Amino acid sequence: MAALGINLGFLLVQIFNFAIVAIVLAAWVYGPVVKFLEERKQRIAQALEDARVASEARANAEKEAAKITAEAQADANRRIAEATERAEKVGGEMRAASEAEGVKILQAAREEAAQERNRILADLRGQVAALAISAANKVIGTALDEQRQHALIQEFFSGVRGGKFTVLDTENIGGGASSVEVTSALPLTSDEQQAVRSDIVGRLGGSPSVVFRVDPGILGGIVIRVGDKVVDASVAGRLEGLRASLH
Repeated sequence: MAALGINLGFLLVQIFNFAIVAIVLAAWVYGPVVKFLEERKQRIAQALEDARVASEARANAEKEAAKITAEAQADANRRIAEATERAEKVGGEMRAASEAEGVKILQAAREEAAQERNRILADLRGQVAALAISAANKVIGTALDEQRQHALIQEFFSGVRGGKFTVLDTENIGGGASSVEVTSALPLTSDEQQAVRSDIVGRLGGSPSVVFRVDPGILGGIVIRVGDKVVDASVAGRLEGLRASLH
């Protein structure tokens, strides 16, 4: 051994130390490591098994949920169809009833509107004079008060008596007119109505009916219609004549 350069005592000591290290490693390191690896392997296997079971449970739950959803949808569709059918039936009955009721309501509304219109027109009769005067003021810029309105009517009657208006001669009309329509911006007084009868109707002969109308749109003066003949002595007519002459 010495010839080989090996120290026997040192070699034995090294072998002894290695044996001790091997025993220590086997007792304190290898055993726990092997145990830890085995436990880890078991935990991984258990986790994989749990995952498989969970996956199967989820798949089963999804199938069951899909089945329940399909059944619920089918039931809902059936109920909707039944409700729609009932609603259409009730709707048809209600439409027929509502149409009949609507006709009654419409008729009542028309009658009420006509009554309201007549009431409003009755209320406005007292305002006709003021409206006529106001309209004239805006158009011709002069104050046509009630006195001036009646003065215009008197001027017209004076023109008739003076022969200024010849359109009402019996020869032009044909004689025997059945009706006379007199339109004024203000209601005629009793004297003015009598003047119509004496100065105009008397020229026509016979007993024609006389209709008096009020139209604030003529602004002032008077318009007389006998058959197809018209005497326009209104302020609106004069303005229209002036407008035509300017063109």
